Amino acid sequence: MNTRREFLFKSFLAGIGISFLGKNSLNANPAQANFLELIEDSTGPYTLPLLPYAYDALEPTIDMQTMQIHHTKHHQAYVNNLNKALETIKDAPSNLDDLLKNVSKYPASIRNNGGGHWNHSLFWTLMKPVSPDAVNMPTGKLAEAINSTFGSLDKFKELFANAGKERFGSGWAWLIVGKDKKLAICSTPNQDNPIMDIAETKGTPILGIDVWEHAYYLKYQNKRPDYITAWWNVVNWEKSAELFDKA
Repeated sequence: MNTRREFLFKSFLAGIGISFLGKNSLNANPAQANFLELIEDSTGPYTLPLLPYAYDALEPTIDMQTMQIHHTKHHQAYVNNLNKALETIKDAPSNLDDLLKNVSKYPASIRNNGGGHWNHSLFWTLMKPVSPDAVNMPTGKLAEAINSTFGSLDKFKELFANAGKERFGSGWAWLIVGKDKKLAICSTPNQDNPIMDIAETKGTPILGIDVWEHAYYLKYQNKRPDYITAWWNVVNWEKSAELFDKA
């Protein structure tokens, strides 16, 4: 096992709460045991981030096969293509946020692949395993802001879901904090996002859902609304609240 893979392995175990003393439990779960074999070594400044949970952890909302393909194939491809695109660009910002905030200055390959890497890196953290018996909803300042802005959590979910349903083709739906520090809902095409200087609605994303077909087609086929409805079951509201506090 090379140095990078040792690092990935240790980080992955820490992320899913398994110590080296409990490694037998990892071997018993194919979704976890095969993790390293699914990850490619990236050449360049950006690498595929580890998931903070196992590939099967979001079932039944999102199936293991979808998570594996989405993470190790689609996201990995954005990382690889972004690194390749950066080889031809001199003096590009080393920070991905800075790169995307000035993305109009760069080729479409940076917009598409840089956006794909940024969006997915955030997306994975905005989900978590949730017990079927748990009440999964925002609390604290984020809940207050949602109620104040949209009237209720249910109304917010309706408007957010509509943004995802009505996005023609591929794209994302977002909950953002605008420059006025108020919440707003928007959607973006392809791998665009609201931090880009080309975005119609700009702001800091604190929640986002991937509505590309590869995010849901194996389980939900062409029923995007069903996918969006089910997705609320695994939303990581704590992470969203953390982003809200920082925005």
